[in-house]
Amino acid sequence: MSRIEQMKSLIDQLEPDMVKFYDKGNKAAGTRARKTLQEIKKVSQEIRLEIQDMKNSGQV
Repeated sequence: MSRIEQMKSLIDQLEPDMVKFYDKGNKAAGTRARKTLQEIKKVSQEIRLEIQDMKNSGQV
């Protein structure tokens, strides 16, 4: 799975839980949303490091 597809997938997972939490007040959905946001943060950091490594090694 490419990094773009991975991020899209995580955001797609996040959306229903955000709607449930903000619009319907579902606390469990808030917990799931926080978990998914943490995963997005983790993947984002990995992508940032990959980009930096590629820049520094002259691959791009």
